[in-house]
Amino acid sequence: MPDMLVKLYDLKDNSELYTELEKQGIRLFRPMTPSQDKLRAFITPLFGDGWSNEISTAFTRFPVSCFIAYDTEEKKIVGFAGYDCTMRGFFGPTGVDPAYRGKGIGKALLLKCLEAMRNEGYGYAVIGGAGPVNFYEKCCGATVIEGSIPGVYEDLI
Repeated sequence: MPDMLVKLYDLKDNSELYTELEKQGIRLFRPMTPSQDKLRAFITPLFGDGWSNEISTAFTRFPVSCFIAYDTEEKKIVGFAGYDCTMRGFFGPTGVDPAYRGKGIGKALLLKCLEAMRNEGYGYAVIGGAGPVNFYEKCCGATVIEGSIPGVYEDLI
């Protein structure tokens, strides 16, 4: 899977998407450090130890460098996205509960992270090992970085 590059200075206003999710009872926010165990308990069974370990790095940053999607009616985490977890300037990992996919939650989490990166002074973001290339092209105008396979994950054990 190739890495992709996003021009953060080209991001559009996404408040309408966030408002629509709020109307559906999905709240997007940065979790506080005491919520780390609950987030890892959500991530590990669905996405594995690797992503759970990566997202732990988000809690060492200030502000915390991840966002969660929380179903306010069911009172549970339904998605997450992080940045600056594996490498500075990198988006990811990210995932949405399969039962909640297709509602725009993944897109909203992606955009929240990219906006946060822009607001923290980044001009560009790298999406490392981007699986759904078409998704990232459509959501944020990401472009494939030629020659980026296997990228920074080459020495992963």
